[in-house]
Amino acid sequence: IAAAAEAWARGAAALPKPWKPQKPVLPVEGMRNVLITSALPYVNNVPHLGNIIGCVLSADTFARYCRLRNWNTLYVCGTDEYGTATETKAVEEGLTPQEICNKYNAIHADIYRWFDISFDYFGRTTTPHQTTIAQDIFQRLLARGFLLQDTVEQLRCENCQRFLADRFVEGTCPFCSYEEARGDQCDKCGKLINAVELKNPQCKLCRGVPVVKPTQHLFLDLPKLEERLEPWLEQSWATGDWTANARYITRSWIRDGLKPRCITRDLKWGTPVPLDGFRDKVFYVWFDAPIGYLSITANYTDQWERWWKNPQQ
Repeated sequence: IAAAAEAWARGAAALPKPWKPQKPVLPVEGMRNVLITSALPYVNNVPHLGNIIGCVLSADTFARYCRLRNWNTLYVCGTDEYGTATETKAVEEGLTPQEICNKYNAIHADIYRWFDISFDYFGRTTTPHQTTIAQDIFQRLLARGFLLQDTVEQLRCENCQRFLADRFVEGTCPFCSYEEARGDQCDKCGKLINAVELKNPQCKLCRGVPVVKPTQHLFLDLPKLEERLEPWLEQSWATGDWTANARYITRSWIRDGLKPRCITRDLKWGTPVPLDGFRDKVFYVWFDAPIGYLSITANYTDQWERWWKNPQQ
């Protein structure tokens, strides 16, 4: 308190001069370097106050605090644009997925600009950098033996002549009986779902009843990572600032044993899978979208790896 009172008495003139980073903002040796990302808002809607308060505003507040502390700070965000939600919205509005993304990316950017959110860069995930980085990560996983190939039973709508990706099918949750569960998870009980487990499934496009048919997909071999993941988690829990809810959910996944997770989908709108036999498929949005943080930074600066591959800083 005495130190605060003394600093107040000296006045603003005695404060250190604000740090003015060069453009683009890059890590600086000897400084505290802070990279801030807020959750990538999905592109198929107009943001409302809850969206802004839920992720963008809190990250903006922290970014402003870091800059006031004279920490070298980069704050990036952007719209998450691939996946079935975009395709669904495109069908609703009679536009192509790309037109939907262009329309709503501009709306998002305008709204955040109106709120004076202090992004250093606001980008998007439908870019060449996204394709390059996501496919590179995929190839590294493949080369290291962390991917599996398997035949899965999947819902197919014969009316639409297509396999139904997660958001194109709705039905009753097999765990809690919620009647509007999606093909990947239930928003009521939070359980992950395989679409063929849904009771009374319906195609969201034509409301027809889909049939179960086999198709080939690629899986992330999470059980192979489990042995290395557990000690990392223990260390991270001990030294990090995890919420109680995040600890609980993660512990429950580890306790039940990790399962292989499908990372491909029978869609057109997404990052293409660069592997023979799967070139008519795209990456599942939850494999693809988190890579958006890297690709958005890469669109901001060609020296993006100094932020993302620099643990010493």
